[in-house]
Amino acid sequence: MHHYKLVLPEHLNHYGFLFGGYLLHWLDEVAYITATVEFPGCEFVTVSMDNVAFKRKIQSGEVLKFNVEQQHLGTTSVRYMIQAFGQTRAQSPDTVLFETTMSFVCVDKDGNSKPIK
Repeated sequence: MHHYKLVLPEHLNHYGFLFGGYLLHWLDEVAYITATVEFPGCEFVTVSMDNVAFKRKIQSGEVLKFNVEQQHLGTTSVRYMIQAFGQTRAQSPDTVLFETTMSFVCVDKDGNSKPIK
């Protein structure tokens, strides 16, 4: 599933580039949206994110494209590969800025894991 986000001035750090916390927030959000669309009726919580490594600075005005693909489906959990691509006027839209895997667990109303339907 693809998602998009525009980097605005309020997302920048004191050096004028994207504050990394926003990117991590957006990664969690787009992966969560993908899981809830793929498995309606399930409540998910994030349990892990692997390899947090930024490949280049991200500037105001860039349009980020997030590609979220399912890697593994277990009984109670699902894992996604998320890639963030950026585009500036000088770069191709296929420039990978960040990639990671994230895992989610389906939970009941008490927070206990339950099977994904």
